Amino acid sequence: MARAAAPRTFSDAKATYQTNSELAWWVFMRVSGFLLVFLTFGHLWANNMAFNAGEIDFDYVASRLAQPSVKVYDSFLLLFALLHGVNGLRYSIEDYIQRPQRRVAAKVALFTVAGIVFVLGVMALWTFSFTEMGDAVRALEP
Repeated sequence: MARAAAPRTFSDAKATYQTNSELAWWVFMRVSGFLLVFLTFGHLWANNMAFNAGEIDFDYVASRLAQPSVKVYDSFLLLFALLHGVNGLRYSIEDYIQRPQRRVAAKVALFTVAGIVFVLGVMALWTFSFTEMGDAVRALEP
């Protein structure tokens, strides 16, 4: 079975996709991919180039994660990366799983796992007091 060429421009995508949600996901993939480049390199620069990566320890990580701006930045990085990856997997499920029941089951599993990962990731960023955790970790050291 020959597959149609993927749309490369917005007008091609608008003509190809039957629903507005598919068009919105097509646009999202382009925008999120563009944003992820800057978010990822910003994260790498802040953690590896602006600071000596060989000297990163728990205190450095705890002090960075105590800043709300870093938490917001990392939350957006997690959100865009997870949605971008999940949408790519959704496209693969559509392409390679032929039976409708299996396709629905695979999508339900994918969205469930993605939701759990996102909730746990945001909880890890926002609910813990990293200063208190650092004190607890240092108390355990001999």
